Amino acid sequence: RIDKFIAANSPLSRSQAKKALQQGSIKINGKVVKKADFPVEAQDQVSWQNQPLQPLVLRYIMMNKPEGYISSTQDEAHPSLLNLLKGEPLKDLHVAGRLDVDTTGLVLITDDGQWSHQVTSPKKACSKTYRVSLFEKIQPETIALFAEGVSLKNDPHKTLPAELVILEQKLCLLRIQEGRYHQVKRMFASVGNHVVQLHRTQIGKVALDKDLGLGEWRHLTQAEIEALAS
Repeated sequence: RIDKFIAANSPLSRSQAKKALQQGSIKINGKVVKKADFPVEAQDQVSWQNQPLQPLVLRYIMMNKPEGYISSTQDEAHPSLLNLLKGEPLKDLHVAGRLDVDTTGLVLITDDGQWSHQVTSPKKACSKTYRVSLFEKIQPETIALFAEGVSLKNDPHKTLPAELVILEQKLCLLRIQEGRYHQVKRMFASVGNHVVQLHRTQIGKVALDKDLGLGEWRHLTQAEIEALAS
């Protein structure tokens, strides 16, 4: 519909777009349109105040998040990781799947709300893999406990089955199917251990690019975009 198209591809908000429609300053294929729900087809030429509006190209970015940055846009104590996107317009960008300020690794950034929902919705069960450094040695029985699901403090529901791979005595990979508050830290706390360092290596089928240093980023390939949307 035309009001959504205008809001997505111009400086106007949805309410401002409706006002512009009522004022007769919106045209489709040279004809004035005033109905907010008027359908827009891919081949249509839309203009505002006789200036053509082109569909914006949606952006999909992966970043290797460094420690000390937040995933939201505003915080008095810490800078936003969006500040690391030098040269990239920040309008409408948001993080799809946040990380804590002290957690590093893969974050996805986009201005495509529908795609973001595909990645983050609990119903989609998009897995996340973390490399976890711990204070105590990892007990072998933790593998089975996590595979069955564990109870978290102040949470009535057990976690979904998770896959734990022990790499060293105090280092492992953990793949989870959900994203509860501080979930990885709370899972290890439930078995008497403490997370020292947490680094996300993969979301769904997309792994963090090994060529990206901390704070570096790149646009996703089309294959990566589609893999996360499936």
